[in-house]
Amino acid sequence: MKGVAAALIGIDWGTTSARAYRLDGEGSVQDTREAPLGVQQVRGDFAQAFATLLGDWLHEPVPRIACGMIGSRQGWLEVPYIECPAPLDAFARGLVRTPGGALAIVPGLAGRDDDGTPDVMRGEETQIIGAVGPDAPWSLAVLPGTHSKWAIVRSGAIQTFATYMTGEVYAVLREHSILGRMAEGSGRVFADAAFRRGVQRALTKTSSADTLLHRLFGARTLALRADLAAEDTGDYLSGLLIGSEVAAGRDWATWHGARDATVLLLGSRALCARYAAALHEAGIATVSGPEHAAARGLWRIAKAAQLVP
Repeated sequence: MKGVAAALIGIDWGTTSARAYRLDGEGSVQDTREAPLGVQQVRGDFAQAFATLLGDWLHEPVPRIACGMIGSRQGWLEVPYIECPAPLDAFARGLVRTPGGALAIVPGLAGRDDDGTPDVMRGEETQIIGAVGPDAPWSLAVLPGTHSKWAIVRSGAIQTFATYMTGEVYAVLREHSILGRMAEGSGRVFADAAFRRGVQRALTKTSSADTLLHRLFGARTLALRADLAAEDTGDYLSGLLIGSEVAAGRDWATWHGARDATVLLLGSRALCARYAAALHEAGIATVSGPEHAAARGLWRIAKAAQLVP
């Protein structure tokens, strides 16, 4: 927005793209810029990619802060993870600057599941910080995506989290399995009934042998025997996978004492709508997260680090 002085430039820098936010002195987003400059697209010259993304913003004398895969081993520099439980000030203390100090990068978050296996996130922690205020009661943040995250937040600190590879498994099945060939041509119009049927199938266990691997083959046989329209196979498969994630996430949240926490959905509108429908089928109410959660999180971390007054 012309005429409004910037106080901070924030960047959500992911695997495939980077989005920059120009924030004013109240932390409100005045303008955004996005480019296909994710860490997989940049061939090592991140300083040039940074300059390209910011354009004329580069000349504004304000702090710059970024979150996401830019701080990974494949990014500009590797920023160490901080461990759960993680309050806001832990992220502020963990900021690492690029050579020359042009950009401060937010650390990722690490934890362990109940068997001791490590789990990590980069970028989602900043969205959670932006969406859940420091005085909010117990919250269960769900961030759908390639690697979906379920995180328990209390008093502004991320207590623990779990990752589900739902989106990536869906893509692999669509592109490299017999189910993908069955689903060719599907997805042009969202088949809500088929999606909910898949969710319900995932939420209903009929025997000890009734596992996800068994149910996945049913996506083929239902279409093969004309119990499911071939063009609806993709949405049925989506419902089956998201429903399986919801069932697992519900059990995980219950195990950690957060069964009754408010479920906050963060992410793309279309994908969050699917998750809201699946969670509704499981009897779980949801609320939508705020717009520009990553930008809000970057602002809060910058404030805690005293990068902005």
